[in-house]
Amino acid sequence: MMWGRALAHARREQRMLAGWEAWFGFTAFVVVMLAFDLGILQRRAHVPTFGQSLILSILWIGLAFLFNVGVWYWYGFEPAMQFLTGYLIEKTLSIDNLFVFVMIFAWFEVPKDQQHRVLFWGVIGALLLRGVFIAGGVMLIHRFAWTTWLFGALLLYTAVKMFRSNHQAFSGGSNLIVKTTRRFLPISNTYDGQRLITRRDGAWKVTPLFLALLVVELTDVMFAIDSIPAILAITDDPFIVFTSNVFAILGLRALYFLLSGFLERLHYLTYGLAAILFFVGTKMISAPWIHVSVVVSLGVIAAILAIAAVASIVHLLVKKKVAHNAPGVS
Repeated sequence: MMWGRALAHARREQRMLAGWEAWFGFTAFVVVMLAFDLGILQRRAHVPTFGQSLILSILWIGLAFLFNVGVWYWYGFEPAMQFLTGYLIEKTLSIDNLFVFVMIFAWFEVPKDQQHRVLFWGVIGALLLRGVFIAGGVMLIHRFAWTTWLFGALLLYTAVKMFRSNHQAFSGGSNLIVKTTRRFLPISNTYDGQRLITRRDGAWKVTPLFLALLVVELTDVMFAIDSIPAILAITDDPFIVFTSNVFAILGLRALYFLLSGFLERLHYLTYGLAAILFFVGTKMISAPWIHVSVVVSLGVIAAILAIAAVASIVHLLVKKKVAHNAPGVS
């Protein structure tokens, strides 16, 4: 039982950071922003331009940093650094998730002007799922201190798997989700605009758009298994964990259309994410004996991302130089 006492002692008892007013205000903000997105930005199906995606991405990132300033003002330096570190982790993981979304959309041949719709409803589902995962994770850590080690081990396993496998192609034909859905639901072979359900041959059928959305939603469950323990290594305050997740997710669609054209060029991003998960997993497991401040954690994570970004740029430049110098290239 000594290890259990050590874990419990290592984690400081802290009161809930935010009251119901903060939770209500933040929830209202999210609802308003989603309504604005659906009612105005997505009034008609279209493919967002690079400029529109860039502006929206800057807007969402700016709102996240503005919120971070508010956390610093109302709750202090430590919670603000926790939010910033958690947001950085979740934002980076969301970029990695975009690789999978690209493969899903390619396999289902989702029209470009409908991808934004799938991502919108995917975000709503992700917000609900993350809320459940966060509540469960925080409850487990508070009631059973040893689950900190369990989450840490899960992150280490994920890190090793990412180091070894990098990105693998999405196999729609062998995907269990697709097979199960085809068994129980009639599926139309063609798209019907933005509709998830359509009437074909006198019967109601789900469209391929519905199937793509279902795969995106259930894939996010797998993403949450990695991302929620990662931020719980930084803080177990539900308000900080939830808000950092929400801000990372809300800007996901704009980021997708901004980066989808050259995601494949981020060659070393996955390795950088694996290194981050390995770091935070080790931090969780060693917490009873080694205290790593949130400022140090933020510095390590930022350094890993910077190294991965520079390495990716160098790899791209070298690849272009080799291609330029290849025989037959003038």
